Amino acid sequence: MLLSLSIRNVVLIDYLNIDFDNGLVVLSGETGSGKSILLDALGLAIGARAGADLIRHDAELITVIAEFQIPSNGIIEELLIEHGIQMDSTLLLKRTVSIEGRSRAFINDQPVNIAFLKRIGELLVEIHGQLETHGLLDPINHRKILDNYGNYPELVKSVSSSFEKWKDLRSKHETRVEEFINLKKEEELVRFLVDELIDLSPQKNEEGLLSDKRSLLMNADKLNSITKEAFEQLTDSIEPNLREVIQKVMRSLEKAGGKFDQLAKYLERALLESTEAISEIERLSDQLNIHPDDLEKTEERLFKLRALARKHGVSVSELPELLLRLEEQLANVIDGESNLKIMEAEIIRLKNIYINYCESLTIARAKVSSKLDELVSSELHPLKLESARFVTQLHKLAESDWNEYGVENISFEIQTNPNTDLGPLNKIASGGELARIMLALKVILADSIKIPTIIFDEVDAGIGGAAAAAVGDRLEKLGVNTQVLVITHSPQVAARGNNHIQIIKESNNDGNRTILRRLTSSSRKEEIARMLSGSEITDEARAAALKLLKKHI
Repeated sequence: MLLSLSIRNVVLIDYLNIDFDNGLVVLSGETGSGKSILLDALGLAIGARAGADLIRHDAELITVIAEFQIPSNGIIEELLIEHGIQMDSTLLLKRTVSIEGRSRAFINDQPVNIAFLKRIGELLVEIHGQLETHGLLDPINHRKILDNYGNYPELVKSVSSSFEKWKDLRSKHETRVEEFINLKKEEELVRFLVDELIDLSPQKNEEGLLSDKRSLLMNADKLNSITKEAFEQLTDSIEPNLREVIQKVMRSLEKAGGKFDQLAKYLERALLESTEAISEIERLSDQLNIHPDDLEKTEERLFKLRALARKHGVSVSELPELLLRLEEQLANVIDGESNLKIMEAEIIRLKNIYINYCESLTIARAKVSSKLDELVSSELHPLKLESARFVTQLHKLAESDWNEYGVENISFEIQTNPNTDLGPLNKIASGGELARIMLALKVILADSIKIPTIIFDEVDAGIGGAAAAAVGDRLEKLGVNTQVLVITHSPQVAARGNNHIQIIKESNNDGNRTILRRLTSSSRKEEIARMLSGSEITDEARAAALKLLKKHI
């Protein structure tokens, strides 16, 4: 709730500090005393438009500071944390406006932009009357207000959740359709590339193997000559060969009676190795016994693999993986149509789930709307709006406009006279009518709308007697759980207040200025008597004022 307001240099106000209590706070004063200036100042603190014309004639800077008790719903705390603003036990909204028109905003002494100040202000104060109005008058809020009043959060959540699932799958489907169309365009080329790769059938690490084989084949004649010469030297039957020499030495060593056994073992190993060497030479000779066109075939395959790799911009070793990717792409084309049909069936299923939840939500909203319309309309009669009719409209949306909130748009509309049409609240009703309509709505919606401070500017304009008493009664009820500030000319309304503040315009040689005075019980009686009788306060007016006050003590 609003705890205090500090104002410097706003029109007739040079310096003003005022504290506010909870419940119904009455502000009264003679016409022209500066009641609207007070609201202009508060409006600045909560983000209203500012102009240099509000600056007092002898000043250069407006400063307005509004102190609030932070509501316990946690919304404001989250916003402050998001913006890195330090928390305190109370919340200070500050606004300055220079004579050049420059405006600055602060929350808890930290600079913020005006948009954020206004966002916070809208969570703290709602003003009905001469200032720009938000909250109930903004059609954007009507759906949320109705749903909160209806109290069916799980149904609202189900609608939102089912819509998101349906929307997400539709988005994926659109992407897949686009991909499928592109794949279909490339299908013929992809099929040719796959066939080309299959025909060549590239193998992993094949380039290295072919390159080694090509090198071997290119040197086959020379290598054949070398192996042949080596084989002859190891196995020549005319000249003693290595094996014969080793065998002869080993026989000689046997005569030493075991004294050269270690040497014999070395020679035995040499004999074995020479035998293995001969076998390896024979194997290499067989391998080098090649067909005349082996080299040509090897080179042809190697060059084909390298050419195909260059064509696709990959290495030869990546060709097998490329084949798998292209085959998968081709499979997607083949399976794409059936996959899209499966996805389309799932989209229809999710859409039907969403529609079913929406139908239940529409029924719930219609039921709550009827109840709300009846209650608000019944409140309008005693507020001297006998011919007015309040209607909650549920406008069906085109399917393209369906959203996470359902399939209808919700607006509060009013018909002030039987011969007029229904229309938006802020376009059909006059200022005084509008304030009383808002009062009726606030009384009904008090438990579901948690704006901690509500201000009514001359909600009793143009009415008196029983109608004014009815207004006072409803303001008093609303003030039980909400701080209500009312600017009034009605003694019936003023008598209902928990607190009463008088707004006075003083004149002296320096000009005019507005001051505020918190009234005691005796001074309050005098003020209400003035409101009853005018400038000349009579004993009869004092008696009537006392009677009104006693009635509501």
